[in-house]
Amino acid sequence: QVQLVESGGGLVQPGGSLRLACAASLSILSDNPMGWYRQAPGKLRELVAIISSGGKSNYAESVKDRFTISRDNAKNTLYLQMNSLKPEDTAVYYCNTMVDGMIYWGQGTQVTVSS
Repeated sequence: QVQLVESGGGLVQPGGSLRLACAASLSILSDNPMGWYRQAPGKLRELVAIISSGGKSNYAESVKDRFTISRDNAKNTLYLQMNSLKPEDTAVYYCNTMVDGMIYWGQGTQVTVSS
């Protein structure tokens, strides 16, 4: 059973930065793709960024050049560095992975961008 626990969310002013972390219960990061998703009130969950097992990353157009996905395999932790935050980035952020054909989600962490 894979468990994912997100942290690092909070309230930040527009233009500010936050770094989210996702701690995995198993040493899975180096062998499996992982991603960050977000869901704003009244909207569908959407992909923010993904990183492959080979380290290649891709981003949603709306966050490109502002967000950076990375991982620390030794700490079994996935990160999302978010810079130049905008009010439209307000959402619950979830990390996600697929292991042996099973998809796992964390419980989410709230990010609110407001002055």
